[in-house]
This record gives sequence, structure tokens and C-alpha cells, in this order.
Amino acid sequence: MAISRSQLLKELLPGLNALFGLEYSKYGEEHKEIYETESSDRSFEEETKLSGFGTAPTKSEGAAIEYDNAQEAWTARYTHETVAMGFAITEEAIEDNLYDSLSARYTKALARAMAYTKQVKAASVLNNAFDSNFTYGDGVELCSTAHPLVNGGTNSNEPAVAADLNETSLEAAVIQIGQWTDERGLKIAAQPKKLIIPSNLQFVATRLLETEGRVGTADNDVNALSNNGSIPGGYAINHYLTDTDAWFLTTDIPNGLKHFVRAKMATSMDADFDTGNSRYKARERYSFGVSDPLAIFGSPGA
Repeated sequence: MAISRSQLLKELLPGLNALFGLEYSKYGEEHKEIYETESSDRSFEEETKLSGFGTAPTKSEGAAIEYDNAQEAWTARYTHETVAMGFAITEEAIEDNLYDSLSARYTKALARAMAYTKQVKAASVLNNAFDSNFTYGDGVELCSTAHPLVNGGTNSNEPAVAADLNETSLEAAVIQIGQWTDERGLKIAAQPKKLIIPSNLQFVATRLLETEGRVGTADNDVNALSNNGSIPGGYAINHYLTDTDAWFLTTDIPNGLKHFVRAKMATSMDADFDTGNSRYKARERYSFGVSDPLAIFGSPGA
């Protein structure tokens, strides 16, 4: 349905001082703090995790060498979505508007709506990280105490008991990340990179990561998290996280959370010959998902 003069009555009359409501600032591309971005030229992308070899056995003198088998562990699939929106304005509304270019004003609003949608979709992966209805390649949710391994063991990328963000829980997360293994049980040198938080936790994060002394104690101890550089990337606020006390740590595990771009944002406009309406649209195709869940550690808060 086209935007007509009946919806723009004040803009058609003299004496109006200002138009407002579409000039709000917007948050930046916060998904870039979480995801690796890659291009795609297919309708979907798949990534397969491989299992390496186990611990090498001791060979007795004169005995035959033992052979191990490698295999595929599981496959992650990214199915691209098409996100599009448009609007139309009647010929008469454009002719009779007295104040500003309607198309320029509402084109900015369209771009803002598309950008907002992208951030909501990106954050939804973390917002559903503890929900067993949303599973990935290994068959469990993104943050789980039991990510299955080929050797029969498990990795855990969330606390055994959900915990709020504090010195104790953050130190425990750093320790837990350092205990992860590969599919065959060999230790991997995983390290935290950055703390991802909702805006509600920004002051807690500042005290935990940017003060010299321990937080909330009378002891004259150093802040071990800061002194050791345990979270080298500091913290980033994601304003689209819906749980106000959930928090996440990205890690240096490669091929983790990915954003595939199938078609970049494109805008176009045309005029309908019969009605005279001017039509504007924006369109892009992309996907957000997870290959290796060990790219992140998360807690839903206590």
C-alpha cells in the first residue's frame, strides 16, 4: 500500500516548523565483534569438522606400528535468508509535499530498518544459545555442558551452575576454556578473546577488566584478570542481547561463529506507470550461524 496524502496531512500545510522522528542515531554493526564474515556464491554453505588422531602409543622393539583412523565429526550448514523491505509514495503526495523530499527521508528510514533487522538476527544466535530447541552441527545448543566428542568425551562451554558476571565466574570461565580438548581428547590451547555483554553489565565489566585492584574487596591484591591480560580484547556491548544478565566470551578457536554474505545490501526504485506511485526497496541475503561452538563460552546468569 502506498503512502498517500491522507497519511501526511501536516506535511501538506504551511506553518509546520519541523519534521522529526526518523533522525535517531543507531548502534553500529555490533555483529562484527562476534562473527567472522565471509562471502558466499551458493544458496547455502556447509563446513565439516574433522577428527584428528589420539595420543601416540609406545612401540615395543620389533613390534608393528599402530595405525589410527581419522574421520569427520559433524557438519554445520548455513542457509541464507533473503531480507527485503520497500515502500511506495503516491504521485500526489510527492507533488504536494511542502517541506522535504519524502523519498530521501523515508529511504533513510528504510536503511535503518534493514540495519536493525540484521543486528537482531545476529544477536538471536546468542539469545538462543542456551535453548535446546536451537541446535547446531554437534546436535546440542550453542552453549552446553556436554558437547559430544568423537572419543566419547565432552567439552563444556558454559558453567556447570549458571553464574552472574563477577570476578569468580569470569576467572572460572578462563580456566575452563583452557581445559578444552579436540575430538580425540588432546588438549587445545584455546584462549579467551573478548567479553560480549548486554548494556546492563557495562559497569560491571569495566570494574572487572579495567581496574588495577581486585573488585569489591578491602584486600590490596592486584586484579588478576587485568594483570594477566586474560581477556585481551576487553569487552564489547551488544544492545540486541535480550537477557540482561547473560554474558559471553569469544575465543581464538577458528571457524566458529560465521556470517556469510550471499548478496550485499542493494537498493532500487521505480515508478509504476499506471498509478504514478514511486516505489523503493532494499534487499540483501545473508546467514548467521555456528561451525565450532568452542568459539564462544557463555553463561545465562544466575
